Amino acid sequence: MQQDFTLKAYDYTLPPENIAHYPADKREDSRLFVLHRKTDEREHRHFTDIIDLLQKGDLLVVNDTRVFPARLLGQKESGGKAEVFLLSYPQLSEETGEMVATALVKSSKRPREGSVITIGDTLSCTILKQMGEGRVKIALRYDRQKELAEVLENHGQIPLPPYIARDKGSTEEDSKRYQTVYASQPGAVAAPTAGLHFSEDLLEKIRGKGVTIARITLHVGYGTFAPVRTETIQDHSIHKEYIHISQEQADSINAVRQGGGKIWAVGTTTVRALEFAGDEEGKVQPTEGWCDLYIMPGYRFKVVDNLITNFHLPQSSLLFLVSALCGRERLLECYKQAIAQGYRFYSYGDAMAIMK
Repeated sequence: MQQDFTLKAYDYTLPPENIAHYPADKREDSRLFVLHRKTDEREHRHFTDIIDLLQKGDLLVVNDTRVFPARLLGQKESGGKAEVFLLSYPQLSEETGEMVATALVKSSKRPREGSVITIGDTLSCTILKQMGEGRVKIALRYDRQKELAEVLENHGQIPLPPYIARDKGSTEEDSKRYQTVYASQPGAVAAPTAGLHFSEDLLEKIRGKGVTIARITLHVGYGTFAPVRTETIQDHSIHKEYIHISQEQADSINAVRQGGGKIWAVGTTTVRALEFAGDEEGKVQPTEGWCDLYIMPGYRFKVVDNLITNFHLPQSSLLFLVSALCGRERLLECYKQAIAQGYRFYSYGDAMAIMK
């Protein structure tokens, strides 16, 4: 167990050709590595086989957050280029009445407070405050008669993870494929990628089998990409992400648990939200606020039985979370097998089902 807490124990070598830079032709056209925790049986299947693994009376919990166009390309007052990356969805300031956000600004020189970055004819950003670690507080200036979501759609780009190598960045296809089909709540800077494998047709077939589908929200933040820089993983400061679980959805989850059905979490974001909202008995409470739950080996799962997830980066907090569910050594063995079998890794890659 002691080795489970050292960062270097979560390293593995991934050949570049195993990184998925583009999505599969169809959402469900991905592979599925199945791990049975009790027997250690491992299967190589197609993602549509998830229907066979789900049983009548089970509950599939999905994260309905929607990625917003957080990458804004603009120009400084000097004429130089600048990129503004919104770290969270802009919120109304009660003090000034402006829409403000925390952002990263990439430019040749750090913009000073009060300077303006012009994004387009109808959108600009004013630097309000330097916040350290490259972060700034900005105010977005635009025609307030228009919805902010529309303004961002017109001027922004969907931010792709840094490991997706593209000569020209995101494409029109990404605006659709880097969203789940059930994405409805804008606020994430990264997609809950385990959900990208589900099509409307596949979800309908799952419902037809007698499986309930519940929607909760966790807005995936930039912190999900933050590297772990501490040699001991307990010393890492986990990021906070906004979650919302309604009374209706909490009741649905608890009813399935009481009825003996399995709780399937689609993605690590869903795991964090459910476990954060669960009490000691595993009963999920309606919750709204900031989730700072840090899951690593030794954690006792109270709500989640089974997990559908993608393959995660080495030495990442997401890898710690999945290791807590099935064991670090066993997970890395599965990754080694997946690499040898040609599985595609990361956001647009293939999936794993880890079953109780």
